[in-house]
Amino acid sequence: MQIQSLLLSVLLAATAVRAAVNEPCYGAGGAPGVCISTSTCSSAGGTSIVGACPRDADNIRCCTKPNCPAAPDNCRWTSDCAGSSVSNLCPGPADFQCCQSSANGYGGYARPSIPPVGACRQVAVNGARRIVDAFPGRVRQVFCIRDCACGSGSDHCCGKATDMMCSDRGGQATTSGREIAEWVMNNRAALNLKYVIWGQRIWSPSDGVRPWTSWDDMEDRGDITQNHWQVINLLVGDG
Repeated sequence: MQIQSLLLSVLLAATAVRAAVNEPCYGAGGAPGVCISTSTCSSAGGTSIVGACPRDADNIRCCTKPNCPAAPDNCRWTSDCAGSSVSNLCPGPADFQCCQSSANGYGGYARPSIPPVGACRQVAVNGARRIVDAFPGRVRQVFCIRDCACGSGSDHCCGKATDMMCSDRGGQATTSGREIAEWVMNNRAALNLKYVIWGQRIWSPSDGVRPWTSWDDMEDRGDITQNHWQVINLLVGDG
């Protein structure tokens, strides 16, 4: 009986960390998608693929919808649309809409202010500047320190972790961060990188260089912000 109870606990824990429904994914060819049930996807005219949602359950798949009726392109997250978006034509949540532009809509932001050296370590400030310089217009805001004591839990408390906001507003999803996150990985030595998180996946130098799709997946933390679908989080070493 104790063994059966332990097994049940393990199964329940595994279920709790599956893909976050209504959150982003990358479909075939990197097309913007949303993790939803296959029945919801097909009823809205979308197409599902296997394995593109972190730890996807049997009935949850990455759904994309090319050639939505009101546009020359496809359904995408509104933060990534270079034109206006039409609602009620795409599967998934309200921010996944039919974009009326085929152009890449990533970013277009004014250069963000970089946190000053002080509570934030010099190495973290230098890293933020490098990323903003490498991807002009793609980062809306940069955050570093939080109001907490160093060693109390978050790496932000010690001023060594930075958040690079890549969507139009807080709580709004974007798929624009993958390219930047992989660039951070490839420039790990210059950044003195300890880890980088994007899209419910994490990478550290000990993992070896590999595409974002092969990074270690993370548990579902409950929303787009906590699952890092609007922000790239990176921790750097001392400096």
